[in-house]
Amino acid sequence: MSEHADLLARHRKVMPTWLGLYYDQPIEIASGWGCRVTDAEGVEYLDFFGGILTNMLGYDVPEVRAAISEQIASGIVHTSTLYLIGKQVILAERIAELSGIPDAKVFFTASGSEAVELALMLCSNYRRSNSALALRNSYHGRSYAAMAVTGNRGWSASSFTPLNVSYVQSGYRYRSGFGHLDEAAYIAACTADLRDVIDTTTSGDVACLIAEPIQGVGGFTVPPDGLFGAYQEVLKEYGVLYVSDEVQTGWGRTGENFWGYQAHGVVPDALTFAKGLGNGLTIGGVVARGDLMDCLGANSISTFGGNPLSTAAGVATLDYLLEHDLQSNAHKVGNQLLDGLRAVGQEAPGVGEVRGKGLMMGVELVQPGTKVPDTAAAGRAMEATKAAGLLVGKGGLHGNVLRIAPPLVLTEAEASEGLDILRGALT
Repeated sequence: MSEHADLLARHRKVMPTWLGLYYDQPIEIASGWGCRVTDAEGVEYLDFFGGILTNMLGYDVPEVRAAISEQIASGIVHTSTLYLIGKQVILAERIAELSGIPDAKVFFTASGSEAVELALMLCSNYRRSNSALALRNSYHGRSYAAMAVTGNRGWSASSFTPLNVSYVQSGYRYRSGFGHLDEAAYIAACTADLRDVIDTTTSGDVACLIAEPIQGVGGFTVPPDGLFGAYQEVLKEYGVLYVSDEVQTGWGRTGENFWGYQAHGVVPDALTFAKGLGNGLTIGGVVARGDLMDCLGANSISTFGGNPLSTAAGVATLDYLLEHDLQSNAHKVGNQLLDGLRAVGQEAPGVGEVRGKGLMMGVELVQPGTKVPDTAAAGRAMEATKAAGLLVGKGGLHGNVLRIAPPLVLTEAEASEGLDILRGALT
C-alpha cells in the first residue's frame, strides 16, 4: 500500500463518516506559494478555493510569516483574554473603524461558528427573546445555535435548537417563486413576505435577522442590491436587530465593497467575521454597537479567541490587504473571471446560471434545457478541473454548484489560466 493510500485508510478509520473529502482520490496539500499548492505526491495545482476562502492572501506570504515567526520567537503564543494583548487591541481598533458600525466594539473568537453563536447570544439577551429570523438556503456554522439558523437541510444536522427560527426569502432568485420579477418587484415581494412571516409565524418579539450578504455554502447566491436595506426598514418597525454574517464576504472579497452589507444601503447592528483575516490561522469575531456588545450581565472570557499568535497574523494580514488594495484587485480580476465564465455558460448547455461578485462566484449545473439540479455533473467537473491542475469548491442545496473563490492576490494571467481549465471541464 502506498503512503497516500495508507493515510486515506487511516483517515477513514479514525475520522467520522460525515467528515467529507473532495475527489475520488483525495489529496493532501503539502506546500504552497501564492495561489498555487503542491500535494504530497508532487502534483501542482492552481487553487481557486483557498482553504474555503481562508487563505485570503494566498500561501507563504513573507509579511505574514514574519509576523508569526516574531510572535513565536517571543515565547508567547497564548495568554487568554484575562491579560492585555497588544496585537488584539490594535486589531480590534482597526476592525471597529473599518466596520462602519457606530461606537463599535469587538470580541474575538476562534471560528466563524463561534462568532455566530456570540452574535445570537447578544441579540437574544438584548431583546430578551429567543426568536430569530434567518434566510432560506443559509449556512452559519456547525455549532448548536448556528445550525438552528442554517436554512439548508444538508448542513443542519439537528432538529433540536435553542431558538425559535422562522425563515424568509434569501435572494436566491434562480430558484425563487419570485424569480420571474424584475429586481425592484422582487425586492418588494420578498419584503412583503418578511412582514408576513413576522406577523404570522413569530410572537412579534424577535431578537434578530441574521443574513449572509452572499450565501456561501448555499452556492454563492447573490441577492439584488438593496434587498437587505428594504428588510431593515421592516425590522426597525418591530425593533428587530440585523446581523450581517460576513465570514465569507468580508475584507473586500466582493470587490465593490469592503463588507457585503454595504451593497444594500444599510448598517447592521452587528457583523460576524472569520476565515480570511488570519490567512490560515484560527480567528473570528463579532463587531457590534457598543450598547449591544455590552448588554451581557455575566462575566465572560475567551480562552483562544484573539490570542497573541492569531492576532499578530491578523494585523499583518489586514495591513497587507489594505496596502496592496486587494479589494480593487478582487473587483478587476473578478470581473474578468466572471465575464469569462458567463461566456462559457453560453457554450455549455449544462450551466444553469453563473453568478457572483468580486472573487466569489458560483456556477450552477443543471440537466440541459431544465432547472433540474445535476449533482453528478458537478462531481465530474470537479474531477476534470483537478486532473487539469485546478482546485475549486462545491456547494448549493443539491451539491450542484461549483464554488470559485481564489485568493485576493489572483493575477489576470492566473485568472485566464483557471478559466481555460474551467471551460474545458464545463464544455
